[in-house]
Amino acid sequence: MVDAARPPFERRKTDRRRRARGTRADESWFGAFSADPDSLTSGDGLRDDGRDDATRHAEVDSALEARLLSQAGLSGRASDVSAFHRIYRAFLSARAALGVALVATLAAAGLFGARPSGVVAWIGVSYAVLAIGLWLWPGTGVADEHAESPRLGRLTWLACIGVDIICFAALHVLTPSGGLNFAALLVLPVLTAGVLTRRLQALATAAGVALLLLGNAWLGVMAGGDAANLMTQAGLAGSGLFVITVLAGELASRLAREELTARDSMELARQQVQLNRLVIEEMQDGVLVVDRAGRVRAANPAARRLLVRRGLGRPAPFQLRGVPAWEQLVTTVERGFHEAVWPEAGRDVMLQFEQGTTRTLRVRIRFTRGADEPSAEELCVLLLEDVRSMQARTRQEKLAAMGRVSAGIAHEIRNPLAAIAQANGLLAEDATTPSQQQLTRMVADNVKRLTRIVEDVMEVAPGTVIDAGVIDATAEVGAICSDWARAAGLELGDNSQFKVELPAEPLGVTFDVEHLRRVMINLLDNARRHATAAPGAVRVRLLALDEATVQLSISSDGPTIPDDVERYLFEPFFSTRSRGTGLGLYICRQLCEQYGASIDYRLRPVTEANRNDFVVNMRRRNGVPAETGLQFPK
Repeated sequence: MVDAARPPFERRKTDRRRRARGTRADESWFGAFSADPDSLTSGDGLRDDGRDDATRHAEVDSALEARLLSQAGLSGRASDVSAFHRIYRAFLSARAALGVALVATLAAAGLFGARPSGVVAWIGVSYAVLAIGLWLWPGTGVADEHAESPRLGRLTWLACIGVDIICFAALHVLTPSGGLNFAALLVLPVLTAGVLTRRLQALATAAGVALLLLGNAWLGVMAGGDAANLMTQAGLAGSGLFVITVLAGELASRLAREELTARDSMELARQQVQLNRLVIEEMQDGVLVVDRAGRVRAANPAARRLLVRRGLGRPAPFQLRGVPAWEQLVTTVERGFHEAVWPEAGRDVMLQFEQGTTRTLRVRIRFTRGADEPSAEELCVLLLEDVRSMQARTRQEKLAAMGRVSAGIAHEIRNPLAAIAQANGLLAEDATTPSQQQLTRMVADNVKRLTRIVEDVMEVAPGTVIDAGVIDATAEVGAICSDWARAAGLELGDNSQFKVELPAEPLGVTFDVEHLRRVMINLLDNARRHATAAPGAVRVRLLALDEATVQLSISSDGPTIPDDVERYLFEPFFSTRSRGTGLGLYICRQLCEQYGASIDYRLRPVTEANRNDFVVNMRRRNGVPAETGLQFPK
């Protein structure tokens, strides 16, 4: 548990020391030269190094992937530099160090009066030069490099193991029995052969060295030495060399098998990392990985969009602290680390951007380190979701459920309405007094109204399949405007309340003529209902936005729609009129969506008279010939 009595800074220092002790206990000396885990996110991540976001994001993803795999011992670099190459380099380093030690030993012996012969000194210095040279310029040194069991090439074997045997054997033979003993140096080429060569070749090397020792012992016997002592020592040394060869070969074989298993595991781990990254990248919810210092280690595109007012934010890594808009988010992260628990449903956090723009996020926090993992680095994963999107999804789900229920109810109402209309028609035939005729008319009017509502609900019921065709938007919009103007009693002219702007060329769109007529008449009726009598109070514009979109605009100069009404414009059963059904704009939106179109309301600038503007964006299809033009009654 976190000690709440200590300041956050002291807690962070203690946790950092605890993590350092836990993670470095199993590291080798070579780990002291590796990059610190935090080096991937050093600094605030806000500097501009001239690279675009895509490049930086790709590099950071690669670094994070390599870091993840390296923590499991399966980094991609291990496949490029195999264990065989690393061991080969280690032996070259040992030979270079042994060459330097050999020269130093001969020099020290000369200082203490045991001056070696010139040939021995020349052999020692020559060996040191050759060993250091091969260490500095090793080349590949591997024959059949792509095989499952790589081995030393012939020239490399001669330059490495062969030179060792010749030099050490010469030193052993040329040195008197009472002087320096160089026999122990022969262990190095035997060990090298056991690890880096095939078993038969390694045993042959050990046998050759054993024969050299026995030959040197026989020379000693010929010179008058004790035969039993010399031959026994040579035999024991040869036996030991054979044992070393066999053990080294077994260890090398085991290492090769483990490396092969590690390569297979590495490939699986790499695929898993790529799959996880792909899933996170495609998530609709924002995902942030944040450490105690407030550095964002990873961020998917959804999170980068939520953290900025518009567009796509910078890729990770970057610092959360220091940005005014993210102050509440930083406070939330610090609170999460302090409490170490978080509500399952999350909490709401408000981001305050420039120009008074705000965005409310639902933040859920999960932690990567459990109570049984004190040595792991503590990170928290933030799952971000826009509250407005959550509310929109909830509203859509409710609307879908309500639509299904409404469709069922409307279907059941049809038959009673037909019976009521038929009975009212019979009553109207026998109505003789004015009061009776007025009552039958009232019944007929309300039956028609209910019938229209039922038809509207049934038309936008889920499951309706529309066979979309291609129409000429220029001709159809002109014809619809002509019919509507004729029915409304409007005339053309400079002082006309109704203005229409159509392109000269035909514009093909994917839509149904009757449904387009219904959408336009609904929008035109609404525009005229709230417009003034000034010239051009109701205006229709049709234009091609680009090669894929045709825009239809119907605007009016009436009072602007309040904000508390605008958010519910396209929701069903919402109306500002007492006798309105609230289905007009909802049906328009449903009809547009069936053809891949969209409808929206926008408020035009104050410099324009017609500020209320309903815009319908339709899918464009080329190759439709012109049919009819705009016709108004005279």
